[in-house]
Amino acid sequence: MDFDSNYEIATTVDYILNRGFTRIALQFPDELLKDSRRVVRALKDELRSRLRPPSETARSDGLGGVRLFVMADTAYGSCCVDEVGASHVAADCVVHYGHACMSPTSTLPALFIFGKASVNIDACAESLASCCSTSVMPILVLFGLEYAHAMQDLKDKLMLRSSHLCDSNSAVHYANIPCSSMEPSENVDFDRRPTDSHNSATDDVTSNGSSESNHRQTIQATVNYKYGLGGLTWNLADGQKMEDYLLFYIGSDNSAFANVVLTFNSCELVRYDAEDSCLVKESTHHKGILKRRYYLVEKAKDANIVGILVGTLGAAGYLHMIHQIKELIEAAGKKVYTLVMGRPNPAKLANFPECDVFVYVSCAQTALLDSKEFLAPIITPYEAMLAFKGGSQWTGEYVMDFRDLIASSSLKVENTNEGARFSFLQGGYVECINLEENQEQKERSLVLAEATKLALSLDKNRTDSILFKGTATTGAEFLAARTYQGLDMPIENNSPQPFLIGRTGKASGYEREGRKKET
Repeated sequence: MDFDSNYEIATTVDYILNRGFTRIALQFPDELLKDSRRVVRALKDELRSRLRPPSETARSDGLGGVRLFVMADTAYGSCCVDEVGASHVAADCVVHYGHACMSPTSTLPALFIFGKASVNIDACAESLASCCSTSVMPILVLFGLEYAHAMQDLKDKLMLRSSHLCDSNSAVHYANIPCSSMEPSENVDFDRRPTDSHNSATDDVTSNGSSESNHRQTIQATVNYKYGLGGLTWNLADGQKMEDYLLFYIGSDNSAFANVVLTFNSCELVRYDAEDSCLVKESTHHKGILKRRYYLVEKAKDANIVGILVGTLGAAGYLHMIHQIKELIEAAGKKVYTLVMGRPNPAKLANFPECDVFVYVSCAQTALLDSKEFLAPIITPYEAMLAFKGGSQWTGEYVMDFRDLIASSSLKVENTNEGARFSFLQGGYVECINLEENQEQKERSLVLAEATKLALSLDKNRTDSILFKGTATTGAEFLAARTYQGLDMPIENNSPQPFLIGRTGKASGYEREGRKKET
């Protein structure tokens, strides 16, 4: 594939010049960083060719005042637009390269360059035609965004191969990408309601132009498409549901595919692996993922201390989601802490052993963090709603995008005390913490912390079981119940210790060691 075509150099320059941007942040994932210098060189050459003869305001470099900044090593997932990194260089917009989750931005417009991954059109069309001949259900073709460039060729090839299966009233339907540019969504309408229980196509993706035309096209995209997921949008025939379709996914087994599988877990699904040019039927593995997620929900119900992990600082609505989750957890009578640490890993989370469970607020494609190395389970906002909202039951529906939770009434806080509930993990009834007692406990937290500090300093030979009984419900209680609270500072002797002279010489032979050998 031609380099300029793969990175859409001409399209990027059109976007920059038409919008009048002068400070452009180019965001590359780690796997594409090797091409960043070549991309910058190609963009500069294209800009110079467009700006000739140079205008009066053009600088000597012939770029018309346009400056390009390369961003890498994002603080969070590389699929999201790094607005924080772009703000460090006062960028006017972000050009995002590679795999993208298409989460709406908060402050900056963005252009997405998905790339053009290679795919064997003949083999893919043959696999799709085979599904057409064997399936009694209509087929919906979904794909990774990097394969969008090949969809028209696939349609044409399928029409030639099996025209009797793909007529004007085709049994094969294709998702599409409305646009590859996006406008910021600072004023998100959190009172909107999705048109369906699954993710509705309300992403603020627009084309180039004025803000008014962008707004009109955003509304038009919302009206025209009933379904949307990860940048893809599609319609279904009247009276039909997603369960009535066979999903044919083109792409690798990555986070985008996991998003499709979990969101539409009740649909029959096959995947065409474009790298190996083969058809893969996915069933057992991803059913196991759903069972694992349900187990984590049950485990979260028994938690007393919950940590909210901030997994994005750019996706529109993330602060609203954090506030709603915090209110939900506090209404359930549990202690909550909010943690900002960039990309979570086992070493970072191990510094917070008092947290029984973590809620990860991030984009849909980075929401699943499930590794045996983590000491505590990490759940999604939807799973937190199932765990901490009284009376919630899992119906089989799974929501990956937290914006769909904001749009629904699922996270509405209700001060209902269930009394006792049955714990599947403990095998018995567990009494829920009273909300009034929990409020009093929060008011005593500072006093408890000071008392704990005093007790630790006065009594080194204390017995932890005498101080506290039961499971800790705050960080201070957890600290007091630990057998190791850190290094103890000696309070009886504050005088400095005398220094000692160490050995001199090389590690292979110190001076004194040499004398011993001679003797």
